[in-house]
Amino acid sequence: MLKSHLYKTLIAILFLSQFVGIHRVAAQQKYTLSGYVEDERTGEKLLGATVLVAYKDQAAKVTKQDGAIANNYGFYSITLPENKDTMLLTVSFVGYETKYFTVLLDKNIQQNFKLGEGATLKTVVITASKNGERIEERTQMSVREIPIQQIKQMPALFGETDVLKALQLLPGVSGGLEGTSGFYVRGGSPDQNLILLDGVPVYNASHVGGIFSTFNADAVKDVRLTTGGFPARFGGRLSSVLEINMKEGNNQEFHGEGGIGIIASRLTLEGPIIKNTTSFMVSARRTYIDALIAPILALAQVNQGLGSTSLALYFYDLNAKVNHKISEKDRLYFSIYGGSDVFNVANTTRTATETFKTSGGFNWGNVTSAARWNHLFTDKLFANTTLTYSNYQFNFPIEASQTTGGVTQGISAKYISGIEDWAGKIDFDYAPNPNHFVRFGANVTRHTFKPGATAIKFVQNSKTAIDTTLGAKPIAAYEMVAYGEDDWQITKNFKANLGLHASAFAVDNQFYNSLQPRIGLRYLLPKGIALKASFTTMTQYIHLLVNEGIGLPTDLWVPSTARVKPEQAWQAAVGGAMTVAKDYELSAELYYKKMENLMSYTEGASFFGQTDWQDKVTQGNGRAYGLELMFQKKTGNTTGWIGYTLSRSERQFNDINFGRVYPFKYDRPHDFELVVMHKFSEKIRLSGSWQYSTGVALSLPLLKYQGLGASYSGNYTQPITYYGEKNSYRMPDFHRLDLSIEFHKKKRRYERTWVLGVYNAYNRQNPFYIFQGNEQDTGLPIFQQLSILPVLPSLSYEFKF
Repeated sequence: MLKSHLYKTLIAILFLSQFVGIHRVAAQQKYTLSGYVEDERTGEKLLGATVLVAYKDQAAKVTKQDGAIANNYGFYSITLPENKDTMLLTVSFVGYETKYFTVLLDKNIQQNFKLGEGATLKTVVITASKNGERIEERTQMSVREIPIQQIKQMPALFGETDVLKALQLLPGVSGGLEGTSGFYVRGGSPDQNLILLDGVPVYNASHVGGIFSTFNADAVKDVRLTTGGFPARFGGRLSSVLEINMKEGNNQEFHGEGGIGIIASRLTLEGPIIKNTTSFMVSARRTYIDALIAPILALAQVNQGLGSTSLALYFYDLNAKVNHKISEKDRLYFSIYGGSDVFNVANTTRTATETFKTSGGFNWGNVTSAARWNHLFTDKLFANTTLTYSNYQFNFPIEASQTTGGVTQGISAKYISGIEDWAGKIDFDYAPNPNHFVRFGANVTRHTFKPGATAIKFVQNSKTAIDTTLGAKPIAAYEMVAYGEDDWQITKNFKANLGLHASAFAVDNQFYNSLQPRIGLRYLLPKGIALKASFTTMTQYIHLLVNEGIGLPTDLWVPSTARVKPEQAWQAAVGGAMTVAKDYELSAELYYKKMENLMSYTEGASFFGQTDWQDKVTQGNGRAYGLELMFQKKTGNTTGWIGYTLSRSERQFNDINFGRVYPFKYDRPHDFELVVMHKFSEKIRLSGSWQYSTGVALSLPLLKYQGLGASYSGNYTQPITYYGEKNSYRMPDFHRLDLSIEFHKKKRRYERTWVLGVYNAYNRQNPFYIFQGNEQDTGLPIFQQLSILPVLPSLSYEFKF
């Protein structure tokens, strides 16, 4: 790892020098303009909105520009020098009209700006510009943003909009198996993605074994994915940070929207509780596959004389949020999410003298909640205090019983695993002057790991004979973080984001700690071309044990212990970015990532059995490197992007593949995406996406031979399968075309949209699983491909009121 004492000392000196510079410049400041940027129609805060101040001389020529970016709660602050010339103020955000007006700043002023069509707040000029912060102006690199309206217009499986599947279409991000919503970032595994819903970690973000994600797009306000160049405020994961923020609720008037599809329906309601002061949002989604299948299944069972069968097969999501404005300096938010998957099959068969009952299935779900208090200490210092709760649990119950002559005998077992978090954190945003934007804060999390336990009951003579629980006991651990970072405008063209992330982890009698320096640099060349570079180090204290061959969420969250070390990584990246013809963004990045102490099951091990999980795992190293290209258009009648990734991802474990380096399962050297959405008119919109990627790596048996074994009864032979090098084969290359067309009609207070979609339009047989079939006469094995998603049309009805 590149963490020398000299390097850390250099970072500390640079970091300290920023604050010296801050206070030196701060003495020259006099007045502060601050407030919130909001959506005029709904009152929603516009995070990332740009407030730009231009100074003009007597000839009306712009001599200088300073700016501020609204934080995650829409708050901005900009402190300006004395002896100012006439100032022109510009407020802008992607998808909204840019507004210009003049300001006389002879004292500290709090001013909220409202953006949106028809807004008239001190407007001097309204133009068609839709730009917020331009990509070349950001210090940070490796950030991907997709407007939620684009995500909702993209073609989707069964017509169900999916945030995570949309992210799979970005450079540097690859999907797992066909149709699943898991995502792998720059050679990392799923547990290395920090997924935050309103700032709360979500530990399992999928439904139906990964086919759908847990995020209902109707409840989502914005989506941001960071794949590298991590600022100091982020930590705890090696590969990415996905921020998903829920809508706050319209504080002006009551509105609703929803949809009815082939397999699911959804409804979202929002509106003011107290106009301009308190608002709410509630959103629900549920599938009804079981309601469609159950009558058919029951009829088939009766016709065949197989008894009666009941089926539970569905998932649901529930999102809710309330926010209240106490004063201009204080705001409260409370949000909650609950979602679950349920699959259970129960069968009852009766004879003249006996009754047999069997049932089995699995269910898993998440609960997250957050209570937040925003407080403005001064016009320059903003604080957000948050208390959060998160709980993920997986259950795998099976049961069988027999009743004869009124006496019941049977057995039941339930496998349980999960993770529960209680956390508190405080984050500060400090804007002393236009050249510095400082963030600092701290948080502490109490994790409770439940790494797999099996509860077993035996019933004999209608009484419980044995009731016991086997397996690992819950493990409590504490994770602590403190950080500081500064986005520093060093010169007119040179910006830097320098920071330090300090973390610690306490579990049983073991204590780990880590100092993680972060550097992001940007230099602006002529013609608006930005050169960017970053170097970050990351430490991850919690791990996910993954069963690659099982399609259920039986994966276990486990902590670092005395025997299991934290995962660590460093990542370096260089690249360029620019805005072309005002509406197009072009970026290119080269990255290299080195990982240590990655975790994997030893060969042949799984979550089954009562052996301590620490006896089943091994740790090793990994690396990933690549080139990412992206060309994107976010506004206008035609929007979308083209992305391409050339990359490699490798692993090396002493206990796997004889210690030799092998390709990561989801190493995909080539990955190409094309996404286009076009608005023909107010009534018709067409969208399509096409993606191509190298096939998933896998191991195949090369030959079988008879080995010699021994037992008490003597020697014997048994077949042994030889696989050769791990992941030395690949599934066929993946590619798929999805299409969607919308027919929209809008009345004065009501909108309706019919959406006709086609998933896998040219019926590509993409592999989901490779299995070994019957051997030929030559004795050579035959491998067959299982494909599960052919061309699938969909029809849904969406509405707003």
